[in-house]
Amino acid sequence: MARTEAAYIDGLKMLARRELSERQVRQRLARRRHEPAAIDEAIARLRQERAIDDARVAAAIARTETSLRARGRMRVRLQIERAGIAPATAKHAVDEVFGTIDDTALIEASLHKRLHGRESIADEREFQRLYRYLAGQGFESDRIMTALRARMPSRRGADREQDD
Repeated sequence: MARTEAAYIDGLKMLARRELSERQVRQRLARRRHEPAAIDEAIARLRQERAIDDARVAAAIARTETSLRARGRMRVRLQIERAGIAPATAKHAVDEVFGTIDDTALIEASLHKRLHGRESIADEREFQRLYRYLAGQGFESDRIMTALRARMPSRRGADREQDD
């Protein structure tokens, strides 16, 4: 019983510092050399007391990734799943957070920061570099292309000619 209590206390201390998924708590308790049975009992107790809630952790990660890091839907979902949260829970959290966010504004904010306040992209090389950056941030390719084309001076003229 003392070993279970020690694992439980260590788990509580970890969770007091920041939100962690069940898998993260399990891994950290194992690193501290708690026995598997003690970890299982501690996790069950923490879950029962709602100290561990993967849905809450997923929502917190999604909010942080979008508001502070300006990341896209795919990257946010990947970060949540990396925390050991089930794909269905990750999808639900991402859908919920992105239901209140304008994807286009998020891409524009990311581009504005990357362009250091400039309105247009200098050349094709910078266009490609920005595309790779935004794709790495988890934005969808069609949205990236729309945002980048709008900032490419030579493309704006070509697009207008095609429209005429």
